[in-house]
Amino acid sequence: MLEYEFMRNAFVAGSAVAIVGGAVGFFLVLRNLIFASHALSHVGFAGAAGAILLGISALWGLLAFTLAAGIAMGLLGERLRGRDVAVGIVLSLALGLGVLFLYLNTAGPTQATAILFGNVLGVSLEAAWALVGLSVVSLVALGFVSRPLLFATLAPELAEAKGAPLRLVSVLFLAIVAIAVAEAAQVVGVLLVFVLMVAPAATSLRLTARIGPGLALAVFLALADTWIGIALAYVTDWPTTFWIVVVSCLFYFVSAIKRTTRSTGG
Repeated sequence: MLEYEFMRNAFVAGSAVAIVGGAVGFFLVLRNLIFASHALSHVGFAGAAGAILLGISALWGLLAFTLAAGIAMGLLGERLRGRDVAVGIVLSLALGLGVLFLYLNTAGPTQATAILFGNVLGVSLEAAWALVGLSVVSLVALGFVSRPLLFATLAPELAEAKGAPLRLVSVLFLAIVAIAVAEAAQVVGVLLVFVLMVAPAATSLRLTARIGPGLALAVFLALADTWIGIALAYVTDWPTTFWIVVVSCLFYFVSAIKRTTRSTGG
C-alpha cells in the first residue's frame, strides 16, 4: 500500500499528528482538562469553514480559531470552571457559524464531511509537511513548559506558593493544545478529536502511574491507533476515522478490563 503517494502522505501526516496528540493528550488528561479538546474542536469548525469560504486552507482557519480560543481559555484560568452553560452557548454559536459559512460555499456538503469527520487519505504532500512542521513546533514548546506544567499539575498550591507563573503556563499549554487539536482534526475530524487526543492518554494512565513511561505509552498507543486505522481503511475501504476510533476504544476497554481484573486479584 506504500506504493501509493496518498498512502505515504497519510502515514506521514497521521504519524506527526499521533505523536503530538499522544503527548499533549497525556498532560490534558493529567490536568483534568479533557473538555478543552472538545471545546476547541468545535470552535475550530467555524474557523475551518470560514477559511474554506475565503478560499484558503481549512487547516489555517482551524489553527487561527483554536489558537485564539486556547489562549482565551488559558487567560480565564480557574474562572472558566463551572461555566458550562456559557461555554456550551459559545460552542453552539461556533457550530452555527460554521454551518452558515459552509452554506455560503457551493462545495459545502463535501467540505463539511471532511471537516467534521476528517480525511487523512486526502492529505496532500504539502499539507503533510505542514503538519510535520506544526508537530515539531508543538513538541518543542511542550518540552519547554513540561517541567513547570507538571509542577503546576501535581502540586498547584505549592507551585503557587513558590511563585510559579501558573497563568502563563496555562496559556502556553492551552495554546499547544489548540495546535494539537487543529492537527488532529485533519485526521479524525473536529467531532472525533476527543478520541485521538484523550483515549491513548486515558489508556496509558490506566496501565501505569509513572510520568515518563506513561507519556511514552500514550504516544505509542496514539501511533498504533493511527497506523492500524489507516492500514485497515486501505484493506476494507471503510473510513479511516471509523477504524481509528474503533482501535482506540478497543485498547481502552482492554486496559479497563485488565485494571479491573488486577484490582480484584483475578
